Amino acid sequence: AQGSADYFLNSGDKIRFFFEKGVFDAKGDFLVPREKSVNKIGHALHAHNPLYKRMTHSPKIQEVGQRLGLVKPVIVQSMYIFKQPNIGGEVTPHQDATFLHTEPLGRILGFWIAVEDANEENGCLWFIPGSHRDGISRRMLRTPPGSIPCTAFIGEERSYNDDQFVPAPVPKGGLVLIHGEVVHKSDLNTSPNSRHAYSFHVMESHKTSWNPENWLQPSQDLPFPSLYT
Repeated sequence: AQGSADYFLNSGDKIRFFFEKGVFDAKGDFLVPREKSVNKIGHALHAHNPLYKRMTHSPKIQEVGQRLGLVKPVIVQSMYIFKQPNIGGEVTPHQDATFLHTEPLGRILGFWIAVEDANEENGCLWFIPGSHRDGISRRMLRTPPGSIPCTAFIGEERSYNDDQFVPAPVPKGGLVLIHGEVVHKSDLNTSPNSRHAYSFHVMESHKTSWNPENWLQPSQDLPFPSLYT
């Protein structure tokens, strides 16, 4: 358990692999083909993989940041998300600022790029319109070193009704910008088609402080790099 905790907590400046739930039996052997078992790769593709580094710092992405008026945006994490066919796990309703907390609040922005078509059948994103105006009700914190579990929550997630959510299907190549406080989710992928996506989060660092209790922390090897370099 401690090895798993360290593997996660120390992944902010590395490229590491995280599996879907239910892909191993009690002995640790694969129940599905290995190439269909990975949930995501994170959390520093933008720093260590040339392809994703070029994409993250591309002129098109930088133009988006400039048009949004971002002064000193820095990249805090990146992920390649597979949403595997038939088993791609659901992502329950949440707000990114719960996990990536800043002072003041609201300085986190997600860039979500569809590598494959994302639709209601294979687990596209769903949002509650206007929910970014209501603040957050809980935060995830690191627990003391050596603790299991390695993170804990303060506060509680609000209750949401399914009819509050609207789907956001996008074609391959589409970009979804996710406000750090908007409530969103994605459902289990029960279709035969995967739903690959590349996602990264940017913080407006101008007059902003990163919370030292966040699970994700910049390191000496990888300070949060500027989006504009």
